Amino acid sequence: MREPGTMQIGEVAERIGLSLRTIRHYEEVGLAVPSARSDGGFRLYVETDVERLRVIMQMKPLGFSLEEMRELLEVLDAGGPPDRLAAFREAAAERVAGLRRQLETAEAFASRLGAAPQ
Repeated sequence: MREPGTMQIGEVAERIGLSLRTIRHYEEVGLAVPSARSDGGFRLYVETDVERLRVIMQMKPLGFSLEEMRELLEVLDAGGPPDRLAAFREAAAERVAGLRRQLETAEAFASRLGAAPQ
């Protein structure tokens, strides 16, 4: 029997769109450890665990390393220090800008292909 308000890994995976393997990997590297285990050994997650996985999902496309993710999660968990959080905010903004430039280049290329004679 599981605690009220908990979810098993399959429910979490379906809810947020991550594979079971990815969620297990994040646990193995210490980024997102489930809050509990059932009597049968099943991973049990609560809303804060799910939110943590969402944060990881948002950092991943920005190219943050596992170590950077770990550090940022520790900063978020501890509520500071503000200067470290500001540095991550700046790094995220720079990476978003880089992705926008890549997208513009890709869109220009796709447009060129669309205008090419057939």
